[in-house]
Amino acid sequence: MIKRNILIEGDKTYKDISDDICQPLESFPGIKWFQLFGLAITVLLFYVCVLGYIAWTGMGTMGVNHPIGWGTDIVTFVFWIGIGHAGTLISAILFLFRQKWRTGIARAAEAMTVFAVMTAGIFPLMHTGRPWLAYWLLPYPNQRGPLWVNFRSPLLWDVFAVSTYATVSAVFWYVGMIPDLATVRDRAKTNLRRVIYGMFSMGWRGTNRNWSHYEMVYLILAGLSTPLVLSVHTIVSFDFAVATLPGWHTTIFPPYFVAGAIFSGFAMVVTLMVLVREGFPQIKSYITLDHFEVMNKIIMTTGLMVGYAYASEFFIAWYSGVHYEQFAFLNRATGPLAWSYWIMVSCNVLSPQIFWIKKFRRSIPVMFVVSIFVNIGMWFERFVITVTSLHRDFLPVNWSDFTFKFADWGVLIGSFGMFFTLFLLFLRVIPMVSMSEVKPCYEVGRKGGHHG
Repeated sequence: MIKRNILIEGDKTYKDISDDICQPLESFPGIKWFQLFGLAITVLLFYVCVLGYIAWTGMGTMGVNHPIGWGTDIVTFVFWIGIGHAGTLISAILFLFRQKWRTGIARAAEAMTVFAVMTAGIFPLMHTGRPWLAYWLLPYPNQRGPLWVNFRSPLLWDVFAVSTYATVSAVFWYVGMIPDLATVRDRAKTNLRRVIYGMFSMGWRGTNRNWSHYEMVYLILAGLSTPLVLSVHTIVSFDFAVATLPGWHTTIFPPYFVAGAIFSGFAMVVTLMVLVREGFPQIKSYITLDHFEVMNKIIMTTGLMVGYAYASEFFIAWYSGVHYEQFAFLNRATGPLAWSYWIMVSCNVLSPQIFWIKKFRRSIPVMFVVSIFVNIGMWFERFVITVTSLHRDFLPVNWSDFTFKFADWGVLIGSFGMFFTLFLLFLRVIPMVSMSEVKPCYEVGRKGGHHG
């Protein structure tokens, strides 16, 4: 007999579940929320100013140079796209596999996905140097004669993949919220709240017909979202893998990027859920240590997969006998930017190994620190792939080093301001845990239950 994870702690009634989850929406925010929101808004305004400064003065204000044509814009773009993967994995794939433990964290993870993709989308546009011409990336009927986008370019594939991913993820997130928005509408104390939530709940009445249509649409959207988890970061990896540059031209990139995206995405879910539990104590009953333990096991597993990819890259470079390939990887580990490589290895491969010990898998401080390390390491992974492969070209006369400038730090730090501003607003206007999914798990979830 295998004991199930406890999904709901405490002796809760159905009314208690609704009261606890709706409480942040129906009460005035506390001082801690205002402090965090004020900090996030300040960083967001700083971000807008830095983006305006870069657009006005040009890409020369960033650290890019010859031959390092791709800098922190592309690094941070890939980083944020990766962050968004865990949300779709939790909400879509685990839903199809009927994994009940996902119910407590799915809503927040889906929100994280949408906000991360919104944050990521800005960076390729800024990297072009002329963001006001971004519409040129779209293949629409035009009067420019034979001038069309290059469909053979992976950068164009990104436009289609990321926009599709963002659209399907947003629709999937919104459809899943409809029953809960109707609950908030029915509990509303003012006419304004009743009208706003009534409009977004689309006339939901909880009838058998409503539930039948809802479950059918939700299942279809889960099915559409599932291949996107694999395809989006695979296509992002093609930005590098189809190039002939040593360090990029490798067939392991698609699965390697997908595993890394899930790795960093789950780390961000852990970071956010720890903060949510501390900020809203009543939510601890629905986001339990059992939820965190399962996520930490996934982080440990994907961390091992990423570590295997790092090692295999060196092996294939040696086995190929190609001197340029061997030099590219040797330069990563021992060259002028080796510090970034060893930060990556320490954070991504070594730090998650602490989760082999159950005590640490269930320790909130330990998992929070490890999740921060993982996200630092995953940013540096993209930095290592992008910059260290470029800064030592085929000809020594082309060699150059990358220097971080004010604009590089500004857009990186500022992007977190945008992300956390959106996430903090989400916590105050939308139920952060899906009541419609938690309640069906209630009897089994709160008691633990058994199955053979």
